[in-house]
Amino acid sequence: MHDLKALRADPAAFDAALKRRGLSPVGEGLVAEDEARRAALSALQDAQAARKTIAKEIGQGKRSGADTTALETRAVELREEIVTLEEKANLLDASINDVLKALPNQLDATVPDGKDEKENVVVHERGTRREFAFAPKQHFELGEQLGLMDFPTASKLSGARFVMLRGALARLERALGQFMLDTHTTEFGYTETSVPLLVGDAAMYGTDKLPKFAEESFRTEDGRWLIPTAEVPLTASVMGDILPESALPIRMTALSACFRSEAGSAGRDVRGMLRQHQFMKCELVSVVAPEASDAEHERMTKAAETILERLDIPFRRMLLCAGDTGFGAAKTYDLEAWLPGQGAWREISSCSNTREFQARRMNARYRTATGPAFVHTLNGSGLALGRTMIALMETYQNEDGSITVPDVLVPYMGGMAIISAA
Repeated sequence: MHDLKALRADPAAFDAALKRRGLSPVGEGLVAEDEARRAALSALQDAQAARKTIAKEIGQGKRSGADTTALETRAVELREEIVTLEEKANLLDASINDVLKALPNQLDATVPDGKDEKENVVVHERGTRREFAFAPKQHFELGEQLGLMDFPTASKLSGARFVMLRGALARLERALGQFMLDTHTTEFGYTETSVPLLVGDAAMYGTDKLPKFAEESFRTEDGRWLIPTAEVPLTASVMGDILPESALPIRMTALSACFRSEAGSAGRDVRGMLRQHQFMKCELVSVVAPEASDAEHERMTKAAETILERLDIPFRRMLLCAGDTGFGAAKTYDLEAWLPGQGAWREISSCSNTREFQARRMNARYRTATGPAFVHTLNGSGLALGRTMIALMETYQNEDGSITVPDVLVPYMGGMAIISAA
């Protein structure tokens, strides 16, 4: 959500920020509506005060036996004026809010201009891409040949974009999740949290998933939402709170199932596990004071990178350009892993600083010496388990179709060092 006071103070700057995202100007129109709303509220207060005065005069007149017909007529007129002014103010307020809640966050000054992902900027690249003495296979070829990745049965049960993992691959997913949680909690100070998988409208709206992304999420018949990411319950856990300054920073992590309808993705990544309706993800969320959010963004991204470094999976950090930065983000780093089977870089984590955008939507504040102020919220994948499995399987595949388990995961796999056919 945006600060209407800041918009009033400099509508041109507000429109310039929208232009960076390729959006049309709205500043002057919103200011005009806001002026009309405030004028209606001022007139409403005057009418309410006048009606209160006339009510007293009518009472006094009746007690003294005076004719109060004219006063009573005016009282009726004022009552009608008050109803009309209230309706006008409410309609204008709703119109302003409808526009504001549909507008994306303002971009950080360091975000590069650009229309789409082709203009994202490589910040750095880590790791060495493996050279194969054979043609590397894609993850779904490996998984199906091992007899441990079952798409037909999942499709029979649930339709397209689901998978059943069996045996060692099911354990590998669990091992990855445990390894990520252990790393983030013991080394980076995140508090492990078990979250609800169903949330209400307020939590979805507060974390900028509504109304824009309603079609990309699943809604239950009783009006709740399956979480698209644990970012929603983690961040919304401070919804409506005024936190003591001493409580900040708050760092939380959760390993949870995530649910996405993948609306508009027909024909994209139809093979394998890259784009699923249900997947597991280790989420990172930070709630911090405004002056700490830039450093927290770097810290969070480094935490996610550490997982890839420990797994020895080549990756690169991308600074997203204006046209590719998400709706709620002021600045985003994507981590892209190298997939040998595809011969391509693919996103495996996205770490975003939303600044006070989400906090305004969910009214999350902290106490300062001068009064309550909005917190800054950040979120990131640390990492998406399915995509990490894809990168791991394709990076560590052997010519016979088996998969070597990275050293750091062997203890989590009960000593298993090679995943072979079931």
